[in-house]
Amino acid sequence: MSSAVRERRPGVQQLLLMLLSLSGCLSMDVLVPNYINALNGTTVTIPCTFTSCYKIDLTKFAMNWTYQESTNDTEEMFMTYYRKRGMVPLRSDRFGERVMFTGNLDKNDLSITLSDVQLDDEGIYNCYVRNPPDRIQGHGVIQLNVVTELPPPRDSTIAVAIGASVGGALALLILSMVVVKCLRRQRKQEPSSEEKMEEEGKLEAEAVAEEGTKDPHHLPKSLE
Repeated sequence: MSSAVRERRPGVQQLLLMLLSLSGCLSMDVLVPNYINALNGTTVTIPCTFTSCYKIDLTKFAMNWTYQESTNDTEEMFMTYYRKRGMVPLRSDRFGERVMFTGNLDKNDLSITLSDVQLDDEGIYNCYVRNPPDRIQGHGVIQLNVVTELPPPRDSTIAVAIGASVGGALALLILSMVVVKCLRRQRKQEPSSEEKMEEEGKLEAEAVAEEGTKDPHHLPKSLE
């Protein structure tokens, strides 16, 4: 019985690997930004890309762009994919001819460009894609905000330079404080050379005086 079990193990392992490999190909991911800020009167690109385990089959591929003012409003489809005509903008009183497909199907890029952005263009843009044999339909949601004035860009280079200069100054200040503290401590612990000479002179004088009290007739050679 044990030999039969050993013979079946490789087949079970291969089956598990096949199931794991196939499970990653049963879904797709749609990649879009959560929101975009567009300046009124300018041109803006609304990006949408997707990942799939399968190459696009143009006979089965399906894609739609829709617009809605808010999450509670009805979606208005303004662009779709036709098998014989490719990506085609639909008639829309809102957008007119201001919407163009600027993506690349060969690169799974479904991006569109909206020209002469108006305040009424603000809302939710939905990117739907289906790429059989992927079973799940991909869906990306982008919030477009139309503003009359864009905030000034942040200059990260200046911020980094200021931070580096301030950090360097603080480091030099701390280093100088440490050096001064160490020097003061060293001065307290070690007397100066003049103090050493004075101390040695005092000790020598005291020694001579002490020797003189012991033997007044004996003088050191240095004093003869």
